[in-house]
Amino acid sequence: MRGNIEPFAEKIWLSSPTMHNGEELKYIAEAYETNWMSTIGENINEAERLASEKTGRKYAVALSSGTAALHMAVKLAGVKRGDRIFCSDLTFAATVNPVVYEGGIPVFIDTEYDTWNIDPAALEKAFELYPDVKVLVAAHLYGTPCKAKEIQEICDRHGAIIIEDAAESLGATYKDKQTGTLGKYSAISFNGNKIITGSSGGMLLTDDEEAAKKVRKWSTQSRENAAWYQHEETGYNYRMSNVIAGVVRGQFPYLEEHIAQKKAIYKRYEEGLKGLPIKMNPYDAENSEPNFWLSCLLINPENMCRQVRGECDELYISESGKSCPAEILETLKKYNAEGRPIWKPMHMQPIYRMNEFITREGSGRAKTNAYIAGDALGKDGKPLDVGMDIFHRGLCLPSDNKMTAEQQEVIIEIIKRCFE
Repeated sequence: MRGNIEPFAEKIWLSSPTMHNGEELKYIAEAYETNWMSTIGENINEAERLASEKTGRKYAVALSSGTAALHMAVKLAGVKRGDRIFCSDLTFAATVNPVVYEGGIPVFIDTEYDTWNIDPAALEKAFELYPDVKVLVAAHLYGTPCKAKEIQEICDRHGAIIIEDAAESLGATYKDKQTGTLGKYSAISFNGNKIITGSSGGMLLTDDEEAAKKVRKWSTQSRENAAWYQHEETGYNYRMSNVIAGVVRGQFPYLEEHIAQKKAIYKRYEEGLKGLPIKMNPYDAENSEPNFWLSCLLINPENMCRQVRGECDELYISESGKSCPAEILETLKKYNAEGRPIWKPMHMQPIYRMNEFITREGSGRAKTNAYIAGDALGKDGKPLDVGMDIFHRGLCLPSDNKMTAEQQEVIIEIIKRCFE
């Protein structure tokens, strides 16, 4: 399409909740009418059952957020103050913060280009440097499974367990297994922008009955079985509300429909952006099927216009035949469409900048500002700090499953014009 493009009358969101014909309202009303408005009730029981049934996990514990589920997983793993814990680097801070809640020290593992998740080669190097580490927190970025088999084999050799952050990947599969079943303890999220939502909420998933019992206790302030309020260990107010669980319960039947819609969006971008100097966020098609939660693109290095980012601002210089994330996101905003930068890697975050960062060639702390200096290549001639490179060149596209094909065609045209 050519000609003038008018801003969208209604905003095209990155990924907003998709609700359905009163199914969710029915269960909310049921909680209201039966007066089960707190953290006990049939909606919670059913939401847990549906999560277990979908993922194939024996036990699901409904909690107030995915972050709460990750915190409980870290606690179950026995993380103590001063323990080094390996963590995904290219992810949202919620993957990492629960380690710090328990006094652990995150050690960040660089990313690989194949899936934008943990690089198995960097993980091997990390265990060479820190052989005593016993826990890895691994995320599936934007709904794309990590190389779970390789990562599990590495952890097994070193006697380490995996805490799986599947917050973004509910419904995605790796070797025909659902994400959420790949770690000893796993977390999923029902935040407002996720593939299905409760407006908030999350689940701790495990096959360990005792672990599930512990989390049920910890998440309700660790109350002992006494007539009065008896407490013998620290507890948390982490249980999911029966009202929120009603929304989750009403959403679960639509999970596969949402995934199909998200996949169609990804495929339209993939086809519509052909010929541009970009790549879509990749996945291992032979072994995995993402849930396509967010569609993203990565601009080829030689077609990047000049862009620099500070802590909270950015500048770019527009160039013919080139573009950059800052330019594309600014342009989309002008047309009333929402995109986002790729997650800023954890080792680049001010709060974690002094933490250890491991690349496929070893400790990478000294390389954290190397991209601007042009000194970020490894021995193989490829960028050494892969997460930084993806952050620098990538962006998340509008991926709302209520966006029409016609609206998406307009967005594709907007992106094309950024490269003219």
